[in-house]
Amino acid sequence: MIALLNQIPSEAKIKAQLRQIIFGHNLRCPWCRYRQVKSSEVRYWCRKCHKHFSLFTNTWLSGMKLNLRTWYALLWCWTQQIPVLQSQKLCHLSEEAVRRWFRQFRVHLPALEPILEGQVQMDEAYFKNLSLILAKQVGSRNLAHQIIFKNSVDRTEAAQFLFQWVAPKTKLQTDGSRIYSTIDQWWQVDHKVDIHRKFQFGLTAEIEGMFGVLRTFIRRMYHHTTPEYLPEYVSEFCYRFSSPEIFSSPFSYAAKTLRPVPFD
Repeated sequence: MIALLNQIPSEAKIKAQLRQIIFGHNLRCPWCRYRQVKSSEVRYWCRKCHKHFSLFTNTWLSGMKLNLRTWYALLWCWTQQIPVLQSQKLCHLSEEAVRRWFRQFRVHLPALEPILEGQVQMDEAYFKNLSLILAKQVGSRNLAHQIIFKNSVDRTEAAQFLFQWVAPKTKLQTDGSRIYSTIDQWWQVDHKVDIHRKFQFGLTAEIEGMFGVLRTFIRRMYHHTTPEYLPEYVSEFCYRFSSPEIFSSPFSYAAKTLRPVPFD
């Protein structure tokens, strides 16, 4: 039994909205796409191919055991960045179950493919056995990142990141690390450098700030991290920063992620 909150609609309202998201205006069989479908309370039956299906057949929620209000409450907690332990109390589930569902929400976010241009600040951070390259388009919400599975970044890896995520003729701003030395000979960028030991931070202030915000996000929402899940947490953070509209409500998230999976 979840807590009674105005943010959690009735099961009937959740089901109606999800049906609209998944099937649109016309209910169709997910197997043969025929419109003549007979419905019961929780199941559907196609009059053409005679197959039974449910609301979530051929979606990533197929086989879900949770009731819709509990699922919605979990998704509401996740979209609103309610910490894991708080979500556990609200939804009356185990910490393991909350973390498992939060992970499902993370991994089903659609892919982000930003190409940064104009002015771009770029830096790297190091964790246990992992390195993170992060870049931000100045004055925008556009982020790009890459996890490297070792505790260092070399010049080739920095250049490969530029090849993938930064447009030619961009004004690239970094610190004075050696991995960025002669980077403009590897990719067509106008490279400017901050020397931090000389207290120069104007060209890298935005990206330096993002690392602090990332660490705070992980600490507050997930309480701790491990190398296994750090890449997912970073991807989620970048998505939240770049596309906050998807997290405005559970239905906004569902509209972007809960499309029927084609049957083959």
